[in-house]
Amino acid sequence: MPDPMRSYLDFEKPVAELESKIDELRTLAASGSDIGDEVARIEDKAAQALTDLYANLTPWQKTLVARHPQRPHFTDFIGGLITEFPPMARDRQ
Repeated sequence: MPDPMRSYLDFEKPVAELESKIDELRTLAASGSDIGDEVARIEDKAAQALTDLYANLTPWQKTLVARHPQRPHFTDFIGGLITEFPPMARDRQ
């Protein structure tokens, strides 16, 4: 299930629409409908659309991806790599 807090970039809107459709179908499937094949088909379509989209990014779209507010930063990784990390830059509060 996709993260409900995920923010999509403008060029990712077709993928966002497919993922919302998948969520709707999963909700229907939970209520008793047998639409597993349809969900699998749309999931494959969304994965292919995402692959095609990111294979042909323009330079500006690459910049937008690099500046995405939810992309991981160094501080997200350091806690898992080193147990005691003292930041050296004490001039920043």
